[in-house]
Amino acid sequence: MTTIEMACDERQEFADLLSQLSLGQWDHASLCERWRVRDVVAHVVSYDELKSWAVVRRMARAGFIPNRANAIGVAEYANRTPGQLTELMRACIPPRGLTAGFGGMIALVDGMIHQQDIRRPLGIPRDIPAQRLRTVLDYALTVPAVRGAWRTRRVRLIATDMDWTHGSGPEAAGPAEALLMVMAGRPAALDQLSGPAKILLAQRF
Repeated sequence: MTTIEMACDERQEFADLLSQLSLGQWDHASLCERWRVRDVVAHVVSYDELKSWAVVRRMARAGFIPNRANAIGVAEYANRTPGQLTELMRACIPPRGLTAGFGGMIALVDGMIHQQDIRRPLGIPRDIPAQRLRTVLDYALTVPAVRGAWRTRRVRLIATDMDWTHGSGPEAAGPAEALLMVMAGRPAALDQLSGPAKILLAQRF
């Protein structure tokens, strides 16, 4: 399966999740600091609707600081209803704009991490297809927005539910999805890890 095909499947499952949420869940806090569920969704779809020149313009407005650019995108969708945001997510299949870059890799990594940003606080579990999760783990090591290899430097990561490892040094072991979320800077996932490197990783948040 190609990256773009996996990105499409990820978006479809994301949209299916959103269609099942209650109004209260849409306003629930996510794992992204200061963002509710609806803000995370707005962030994801906001970049699909931008042409290349519009991405540059948004970044310029933000002083080329990514977090500020993301906040601008979220603010532009503040008046959209949950139904409208859900339909926008479905309209982003296949991904387009910035997120279609690198064969859909941006959409795949961003979509999986942000879907978990929503699912984890809401207590909605998920079985992520192994091929898709392994692909995202590999991409997340080098994607600039994630910098997984840097955040987990000098640590050996070991997935306990699939054949995946990375790095060298003291070990941190746990479910592959939890390793991904730690790589993405989500300290909430540390509770699922074990091993001598867990304390070291916690000090990096």
